[in-house]
Amino acid sequence: MDSELRSQAARYVHLLRRSGKKDAWLPSGLVRRLPGASAPSSQTPAARKTVPVPSSPLSRLSSPSSANAAAPVPASKSNFNLNLSLKDGSKAERLEQLKKQTSACTICPHLAKSRTQVVFGVGNAEAKLMFVGEAPGADEDEKGEPFVGRAGQLLTKMIVAMELTREQVYIANVLKCRPDMPAKSSGNRKPTRAEMDACLPYLRAQVAVIAPQVIVALGATAVEGLFGPQKTNISRLRGSWRELDGVPVRLTFHPSYLLHNQDISLKRLVWEDLLAAMERLGLPISEKQRGFFLKS
Repeated sequence: MDSELRSQAARYVHLLRRSGKKDAWLPSGLVRRLPGASAPSSQTPAARKTVPVPSSPLSRLSSPSSANAAAPVPASKSNFNLNLSLKDGSKAERLEQLKKQTSACTICPHLAKSRTQVVFGVGNAEAKLMFVGEAPGADEDEKGEPFVGRAGQLLTKMIVAMELTREQVYIANVLKCRPDMPAKSSGNRKPTRAEMDACLPYLRAQVAVIAPQVIVALGATAVEGLFGPQKTNISRLRGSWRELDGVPVRLTFHPSYLLHNQDISLKRLVWEDLLAAMERLGLPISEKQRGFFLKS
């Protein structure tokens, strides 16, 4: 392979690794250019071929070697440098390095153009508990901090009820930029699958640096961003555990869902998820806490 193609392929493989992909579709023309490739069989469709994505421990946060190249970068991403390698230092120092790289991201040109700033994340670099939401809204885009609007205020109350503070945990989103909206329109839109796939490497890098003991995924979109499209809705998923890069993840409702649905039974379900996270962390739980949101 020529050096430019190999370089582009390396960046694309790096993105796939960070997104948890195990294989990739390649055009037949490229497959024939790969080392050791043979002509496609006449009985096999020549348009595509599946190739494995070389594995690489996320904790290394290293840029891919050109020797591991496996696929070309799509045209929209070909100029993006996915070098997430971090120099030695404390967790806080490495997070700051990662924040600088994330803030310069232009892999989604439409988001880079419309955002006020990248909303990287906030909290304790040594946190044992991490909350992951969907994407910044207008308030977060303006202030540069996740969960500062009404849903964020409710999340803060939830954290305080756990007898913790925002400064003790870490809070981030699957998508670091506010999803762009049509001109003269208000509100927020759900991130697309492509946007979340492109941004997930940054979140997984945050997880690798912080090394939390538990992650709480807030809402259906956060779950989809972390684990891909789901076959069932969040009402059935909440209360269950998943795993992201070796870290247990508790699935629950987004705080905004509770703002629109004031039923105490829903608040209790979310609180039970937080209690489960506390138990996994070995945090003390008082009888008063165990009784929160129970109908008398």
